[in-house]
Amino acid sequence: MRKPVFEGSATALITPFDTTGELDLDNLGALIDWQIDQGTDALVVCATTGECATLGDREWETVVDYTVRRVNGKIPVIAGIGRNDTRHTLWLNKRAKGLGAQAVLAVTPYYNKTTQIGLLRHYYTIADGADIPVLLYNVPSRTGMSFTAETYGALAKHPNIYGVKEASGDFGLILK
Repeated sequence: MRKPVFEGSATALITPFDTTGELDLDNLGALIDWQIDQGTDALVVCATTGECATLGDREWETVVDYTVRRVNGKIPVIAGIGRNDTRHTLWLNKRAKGLGAQAVLAVTPYYNKTTQIGLLRHYYTIADGADIPVLLYNVPSRTGMSFTAETYGALAKHPNIYGVKEASGDFGLILK
């Protein structure tokens, strides 16, 4: 059986910016410290709450690297790697591992509405692509599509897929 990435709650952090539009690492550090002090069990950075769709690759790398260093092993860091391009998502997946993240959160490709077979191929490519646990993220209000229970069942068999962030409101998808 796979060991969970974390137990308890994970907080999805915002990515703070200063008044000039640059990353505000001082405020990011304060957020990280406060979350740890309050007892959160894991941090998610650069996901939808963290402006993943608008961060450039260098900004993304800076946030993930800074967070991993600031946390310093106290709790797991989960890096959001969702993009609408499978190859770019795979690159972020490998990069997250290299930066020291303990897992990645991969959202269904947005804008590109695929089939369930396309979802399987996308997530298998990501899960096969790097030695880091992958968490699936289903948020149809942002991506325009949802997993089916059958797709979840097939993906659950992959040894590198560890869990789901289910935001569709249809918990019947994950009860089987």
